[in-house]
This record gives sequence, C-alpha cells and structure tokens, in this order.
Amino acid sequence: MRYFKHSLFALLLSVSSIAFGHAVVTHNSLKLKPVPVNLASQVELSFNSKVELDLSEVFLVSAGDKMQTITATPGEKPGQVLLNLPALQPGEYAIKLKIFAADGHLSEDLLRFFVTQAK
Repeated sequence: MRYFKHSLFALLLSVSSIAFGHAVVTHNSLKLKPVPVNLASQVELSFNSKVELDLSEVFLVSAGDKMQTITATPGEKPGQVLLNLPALQPGEYAIKLKIFAADGHLSEDLLRFFVTQAK
C-alpha cells in the first residue's frame, strides 16, 4: 500500500507538470471573426500561461505548404498574443505555432481557417 501511495503521488506530479507546463491556446478570434479578403488583419490568441515571444515562432501556412513568418506581439493581458496577417486571397490557410511558455516548455499547434469571399 505504501508503494502504491508513492507511485500515485509521482504520477500526479508528472501529470500536473504536463498539464500546466505548456502554453495551450484557450481562445482564438478566428472562431468569432472571419479573416477579411484582401485586407491585412489581426488575430487574437489567448494562452493558459504567459509566453516568451522572443523565443517563439509563428508562421502562416498557405496552399502548397508555403510558410511565411508572421509578426506576433504581446496583448494587453497576460497570455494574450496578437498576430498580424497580411492581405489574403480566398482559400484555406493555417497558423503554425511554436510557442515557448514562460517556464520554458515548447508547445506546437496548428490553427486552420478559411478566407472566403462575402456573398
């Protein structure tokens, strides 16, 4: 029984460090506001922890897996990041994130979205 308690405690510690050690996107404005056609725009992301933007990379992925770096700036709230998108033609895109949490853990994510012509 004593071994079981120690094992359970070790397991709980490892799970909590996994859950809280990585920067996870908790909100993104792509779900609420579509990206306009042929106009530069901004996407807002919120993370569950502070992020180190100087160490992070953010890319716009377009057709043919073409990647271009996009600018990420800190927002007003802790964990908030603003991404500056260039003017985009209609099509399917993704934002590829390689984000370092303030505690040094690396997280990667891919946010897919569409740019469509208004009808």
